[in-house]
Amino acid sequence: MASILTLSFLAFNAISQRMQEQAFTPLFAKFDGLQLESARHELESGGKPALKQYLAELDRTFTGAHYLLDANGVDVLTGEPRAALLPPPPATTERVRKGGRWTIAHRAPDGKYWFAAAGQLGRPQLGTFLPYYFLVMATTGVLCWIAAVGVVSPVRRIAAVISQFGHGNLAARVVTRREDEIGQLGRSFNRMAERLEKLIVSERRLLGDISHELRSPLARLKVAVKLARTSGDSQAALDRIERDVDRIASLVHDIVEITSFEDDPALQGTELVSAGTIVEEVVRDCALEAQFRGCTIQVDGALTSQVVGNRELLRRAVENVLRNGIRYSPEKAKIELSVDEDERKATIAVRDYGPGVPGEALTRLFDPFFRVESARDSNGGGSGLGLSIAKRAVLLHRGAISAQNASPGLRVQITIPIARHA
Repeated sequence: MASILTLSFLAFNAISQRMQEQAFTPLFAKFDGLQLESARHELESGGKPALKQYLAELDRTFTGAHYLLDANGVDVLTGEPRAALLPPPPATTERVRKGGRWTIAHRAPDGKYWFAAAGQLGRPQLGTFLPYYFLVMATTGVLCWIAAVGVVSPVRRIAAVISQFGHGNLAARVVTRREDEIGQLGRSFNRMAERLEKLIVSERRLLGDISHELRSPLARLKVAVKLARTSGDSQAALDRIERDVDRIASLVHDIVEITSFEDDPALQGTELVSAGTIVEEVVRDCALEAQFRGCTIQVDGALTSQVVGNRELLRRAVENVLRNGIRYSPEKAKIELSVDEDERKATIAVRDYGPGVPGEALTRLFDPFFRVESARDSNGGGSGLGLSIAKRAVLLHRGAISAQNASPGLRVQITIPIARHA
């Protein structure tokens, strides 16, 4: 603020000097010339008495001493030399303040006379400028208050909210309706805080779910090890150990896969990918698993469009949805995979004829580790991460995924923007 006031003072001073040179100095020169002509007229019309009376009137009116000098600087009334009041040639006018005195000199156009004046510079009284000092102080105070209310206080409030967020209050947000840069800063922080809150809460929930999911197979492993050591049928215990180890390995693989989405949310390796080719590959890879359960995969429709994205992530999304349908289909049932497209998006839907999902569980179906209670068994149930991985892959491609009961069965639908609308 002090630097701004200093710069303002320098600018105002420069403007004042400019106005003095261009407006007031020529006006004063004309006034001095008028006084010179008046003094010359009094001398020529009434003699020295009239000139003396005129100069005395100027002394009383303007203070200081006023003189009419000849061309050599000699006082016309007293004959005293006063050339010290005149400027050095070739100057013909002068108005200066120097050495505690002010002097004025103005030469007649014919060069015959000079009008001169001189006097002491009076000391300015404090009372003369005191109101102006108070005005400057009041203006400065108002400007500082405006700056505090408009800039400093909002920034401090934002800093306080950031400090609260940094100390663990994940719900801390900046409340602002401003449309300027400070408002934009607050809204940018809010968006960042929302993203970080989701990531942190998701990570905490993931860690809790991991500990829950690992507790059961580890407990069974511990019991199976004891049985292997003490039971006569050690082969059954070893088979149980193998199944639980496989389950833990599958769970760890899924955890690593879903964590990779959190660590690297930016979609990398994007390219033009044929949606139809991805569906064909997934159907071919899952056909053996379906045959093992006596199921068939029925494909309806065809996709000819291309999408912009990561080929492997898109394949995982479709494969996880299809494998989920195969896992929960009854034996010798069919799994319907229908595809469709329009000018904006490609749609892939998978329907099974299994037990479906309770209505209250549909909203949580894509949460990590969520499984319907009937599916929570060591043989048929998965880790509960397949649909969550599919959802994250679809969202990274700016698509959407949803699930609804088909009565019987469950229908999961994926939509992905095609290339020209991605």
